[in-house]
Amino acid sequence: MKFGAVPVAEAEGAIVAHAVRLGDRSLKKGHVIAPADQTALRAAGVESVIAARIEPGDVGEDEAAQRLAERLTGANLRRERPYTGRVNIFATVNGLTMVDADAIARINLLDESITVATLAAHRPVSTGDMAATVKIIPFAAPGATLSAACDAVGPRGAVWVAPFRPLRLGVVSTLLPGLKTSVVVKTLRVLEARLATSGATIAREERVAHEESALAAAIERLAPHSEALVIFGASAITDRRDVIPRAIEASGGRIEHFGMPVDPGNLLLLAERSGTPIIGAPGCARSPKENGFDWVLDRILAGVPITSADIKAMGVGGLLMEIGSRPQPRLGDG
Repeated sequence: MKFGAVPVAEAEGAIVAHAVRLGDRSLKKGHVIAPADQTALRAAGVESVIAARIEPGDVGEDEAAQRLAERLTGANLRRERPYTGRVNIFATVNGLTMVDADAIARINLLDESITVATLAAHRPVSTGDMAATVKIIPFAAPGATLSAACDAVGPRGAVWVAPFRPLRLGVVSTLLPGLKTSVVVKTLRVLEARLATSGATIAREERVAHEESALAAAIERLAPHSEALVIFGASAITDRRDVIPRAIEASGGRIEHFGMPVDPGNLLLLAERSGTPIIGAPGCARSPKENGFDWVLDRILAGVPITSADIKAMGVGGLLMEIGSRPQPRLGDG
């Protein structure tokens, strides 16, 4: 692509790079100069314009953005029409944004003329939210570079949305003498609000003593009727040998991971029983503010596998806003 000052006499077919005022009208950025425009420019005393001219092998900005966006867009996304070298991509369902980060990096490393921006992987989105945008920086991109960018994308696209599923949850709250009933009730309301976007519901709920045998029995009762279980402990889990993990194992479950590099949310427990995921919720899950519990719950609701390795990889970006009501805030009492 050629770019620079072009004499008006030679400007037919060139693309205006900066708006040119002509009395009561103007030639806007991106306008393709026609013979009538040349006449108007000469009449206004303009001798040259800053413009771009597409050369053989180049692909215009809108076509280039459209072609790349088509390759990028995976399931449960829609594209808007290209405009000024940009195509915006939107979610068509409520769910989690899924991103092939390596593919996006390969595209952005190819050439400065082609850029792709997405939401962070596993960011929740609602229908109509923007998940990604493609922007061609100049007025055209080299055809070979565009082809390489398209080839960098896998067969399923580089961005897609894993839809939330209307799962039936079982919830167990353990009780100790100092725990008020109002706290349990509020916790359930907060959980219901978290589930609203997904359509998931609390199918069954029990409250039992904070004891291994009582909790194990509750898990056994709820598991057959639940697609996922959440346990809110009256006391935080402090060790794999604590009451909640021991009760899960006593009920036939298996501990997948304890602890996570996300704060608030450090004391989360992930387990499973006969294929049913179980979350031992950290104390911060009683608050509606974002915390590590959301990061794990959202993946379960979207059917996105989550392993011990996945949790260990959450540290970058895992320092979230403090929740003032926590019994042990990160800065202590001082």
